[in-house]
Amino acid sequence: MSKPTIVFDLDGTLVDSNRDLVPALNRTTAHDGLPPISRADVGHVVGQGAMMMIKRAFEFHNIPLDSERHKELLPIFLETYEAHIADETVYYDGVLKALDELADRSWILAVCTNKYEHLARKLLKIIGGTERFAAITGGDTFPNKKPDPSHIIETIKLAGGDPINSVMVGDSINDINAAHAARVPVIAVDFGYSDVPVESLNPTAIISHFDQLVEEAIKLTKSKT
Repeated sequence: MSKPTIVFDLDGTLVDSNRDLVPALNRTTAHDGLPPISRADVGHVVGQGAMMMIKRAFEFHNIPLDSERHKELLPIFLETYEAHIADETVYYDGVLKALDELADRSWILAVCTNKYEHLARKLLKIIGGTERFAAITGGDTFPNKKPDPSHIIETIKLAGGDPINSVMVGDSINDINAAHAARVPVIAVDFGYSDVPVESLNPTAIISHFDQLVEEAIKLTKSKT
């Protein structure tokens, strides 16, 4: 039997990246004269991508946004975000301890995020952690991304694992729906960026702190360690 594999979403699951994504959003929309928006007002859509964040910022201020301008703002956002990608972003409390414990138990660790792969790798390299993961895949790594189940399945295979003995950890509807479609049990964190309570999305299990992760992951896989 293959080693158990655990696949993590990134934003809102492993890291609190709102700390840098929302300032990047505000620097972007300032080009069109919009005042800053708070993390509380837009942070829950981080997992839905930059285009949705930009759209929500304009909607929040009741400012029309035509499709051409919307497209023009994306590269501006990406450039300013990459330049400040790890100014304030941190791992959530307990993450590194949980990752170390899983590694000590011979689990395969992977990241499956809809963030562009090069941005995910850059962020993890700066805050420390790239070497922990057997695979890091982004929204542009494969032809499809979450909620398409193939994103999770192909990430597991790339990491050297088997979907039959794997678990997903995420914070959003994209993570949960992709995992269900892939027939992979999914642990939802209730402190991430979901715009609805994660229990309403029917994850397999829910945790409120990474101290709970290892025990829950063992329950949901064929692992005995």
